[in-house]
Amino acid sequence: MDQHLVDRARQHSLGDLLRRTALRLPGKLAVVDGDERLTFAGFEAAANRCAHALAARGLRKGDRLALLSHNSWQYGVLAFATAKLGVLLVPVNFMLGAEEIAYILRHAEVKAFVAEDALEPTAAKALELAGRSDVVRGRIAMGAGGEWEDIGTWLSEGDAEAPDVLVADDDPLRIMYTSGTESRPKGVLLSSRSLVAQYVSCVIDGGMSADDVEVHSLPLYHCAQLDCFFSVDVYLGATSVILPGPDPAALLAAVERERATKLFAPPTVWISLLRHENFDRTDLSSLRKGYYGASAMPVEVLRELRRRLPDVALWNFYGQTEMAPLATILRPHEQLDRAGSAGRPSLNVETRIVDDQDNPVAPGEVGEIVHRSPHATLGYYRDEAKTAEAFRAGWFHSGDLGVVDEDGYLSVVDRKKDMIKTGGENVASREVEEALYLLDGVAEVAVFGIGHPHWIEAVTAVVVPRDGVTLDAARVIDHAKAHLAGYKCPKYVVFADRLPKNPSGKIVKRELRERHKGLATES
Repeated sequence: MDQHLVDRARQHSLGDLLRRTALRLPGKLAVVDGDERLTFAGFEAAANRCAHALAARGLRKGDRLALLSHNSWQYGVLAFATAKLGVLLVPVNFMLGAEEIAYILRHAEVKAFVAEDALEPTAAKALELAGRSDVVRGRIAMGAGGEWEDIGTWLSEGDAEAPDVLVADDDPLRIMYTSGTESRPKGVLLSSRSLVAQYVSCVIDGGMSADDVEVHSLPLYHCAQLDCFFSVDVYLGATSVILPGPDPAALLAAVERERATKLFAPPTVWISLLRHENFDRTDLSSLRKGYYGASAMPVEVLRELRRRLPDVALWNFYGQTEMAPLATILRPHEQLDRAGSAGRPSLNVETRIVDDQDNPVAPGEVGEIVHRSPHATLGYYRDEAKTAEAFRAGWFHSGDLGVVDEDGYLSVVDRKKDMIKTGGENVASREVEEALYLLDGVAEVAVFGIGHPHWIEAVTAVVVPRDGVTLDAARVIDHAKAHLAGYKCPKYVVFADRLPKNPSGKIVKRELRERHKGLATES
């Protein structure tokens, strides 16, 4: 028996998903990006041509290709072209500086680097710093010129048939670098098994279908937009509308123009839509499904969404890069009764709460959230020690603190690193934020701890008032005292026009901690 032929006939890797959709729905609209409109047959042909072009430039199964770009249809093509070859895609955060990118290029030992033309200078500097003059260099042309090879020819010329490469279920296809808040970023290895199992969970528990028309505005370098939504749409045969970023005016206009039925955004972006002057004058009647994640949705904002978009069913997706990334889901019928909850484990996930000795804790007790699932990462690239630590006792350890109630619903208390330890007591920053969102006039708020000579850490809040509203620190603190125990109330309140956020919409608390670390010594 020729096992290779058996394996080839049974192959179900990431690259196969696009081909099978193109065979089922060749003429259906796959991707909309400005004036570019690709059918699934056209998308498949572009991915195959790109795969052959990469192979012609020396890339083979197991090699790494880094991608530095804002959202574009070419980004989606590269994600599937690399998968068809068994080449590992390394998406790079476009907000990183040259030195940070150089670390990723060195650590991932990339063989090719594709960058958007506007980011080509940063990419070139990163290669110089990494000491990598031997890397294949491609440029996504979005209007500016550049010295690197234009990948347009890779996608439009050459063989349109799929390359004949055997890619097994657990061959790594991605290295997703974490944000690196505490040290150097870790490279999370994901395989087709991780991704496809996660797609199935998204489809079943997220109510997704081939009839969806979805707007993708959050960065595709982040696994939430890329793998909970864009790649799932490709798998199903749904239509993807790609925007370069989550500008609220452009996002609202795209929903109306393309009659979009589905939208994912983190809470910060949902808030920006609700506050935009065009929200009530835009025809959003086509929208039927809304998703949030990346961080907790303030309960008051959730209620406002339900009030102003009554025909939109909402899902909360909770997870992390290492879970490809979905772990638990709060479904539409649970949104108000279980407001603030992360829901229950998705279809292919088992979740429990454990103590510091990895023993399960009783319902109602706080501990670390751990998972068992085929979604889970293969491990951290070139880091056996961190892999062993993350998978101790045979469970993946999330680093999040949570509690499960008697019915199995998970509430995320905080990241371990975001728990504030003040005066010998633990304070969950999210609990304080939820209380402050109840105060009229608060548009956004972030709560964190800063060093304090007496309290060790002092609860600190940065508040963004709504337009036209004047707030003062005394009013905020008095409001907090009416809703929280005294030790949980902010000792410092700072007002700002906006909160720092990364491209995924998460509030960057480490930046706030650094900016306000001297408050205790100043007062």
